Amino acid sequence: MERLKILEGKISHVVDYINKLVSENDRMKQQLKELKAEKKDFEGQAKKAEKIDQDLQKYEEERVAMKGKIELIINKIDELEI
Repeated sequence: MERLKILEGKISHVVDYINKLVSENDRMKQQLKELKAEKKDFEGQAKKAEKIDQDLQKYEEERVAMKGKIELIINKIDELEI
């Protein structure tokens, strides 16, 4: 009878440990789900940042081109000696 109580105690510990692992697994699955959602958000933000960077570069190129044209116009006006 004593051996059955020992076995019952060990089985109880194993069941408790399995329940703990199942709970931890569920928690980790939830964390994984949340991390995947965060990753998706960060990827979206990275795409937006890349688009903004491309737009900024385009606007900078346009600004440089406009500056060149304005300087050319000013030089032509100066040549007129008005």
